Amino acid sequence: MRKLIGVVLFLCLVSLMAAAQEAGGKAEIFGGYQYTRFDGGLNANGFNGAATANLNHWFGVTADFSGAYGSQSGVDTKVYTYTFGPQVSMRSGSLKPFAHALFGGAHASASTAGVSASSSGMAMMFGGGLDVGKHNLAFRLGQFDWMVTRFNGVSDKNNMRLSTGLVMRF
Repeated sequence: MRKLIGVVLFLCLVSLMAAAQEAGGKAEIFGGYQYTRFDGGLNANGFNGAATANLNHWFGVTADFSGAYGSQSGVDTKVYTYTFGPQVSMRSGSLKPFAHALFGGAHASASTAGVSASSSGMAMMFGGGLDVGKHNLAFRLGQFDWMVTRFNGVSDKNNMRLSTGLVMRF
């Protein structure tokens, strides 16, 4: 009886290891550069970071954080976003295309000539991208997100964000 239990436990362990290897890692952390184009013409540069918990080989949950900094007509602007949501992906060799829908919040501030103002609101991002790399380190060739923000009752629907950087898989 002990041998049978040992064999069953061994087979379960091997199948779990194979499933984890097939998923390409249970977690991914992304960090890199972002370019954001806001409605109204503001071009901003900054950072983008994300952590994804892969629940199986095609579905995960992502937490995305970013900061964008720009200046237009003497007004310095900072926009920070924190969004969360589902991500689907398809692995094919060393390529991994993905798509996500992220929902959360944003904080924007602007200052000029010693006067500043800030506001917090809602943010939604819909997009995806392509990672290249087979093992623990990959390169995010590109990520495109259409971003919707809502501050003080005003929606801004024509924003876009491009990101690139490194992905570490665990």
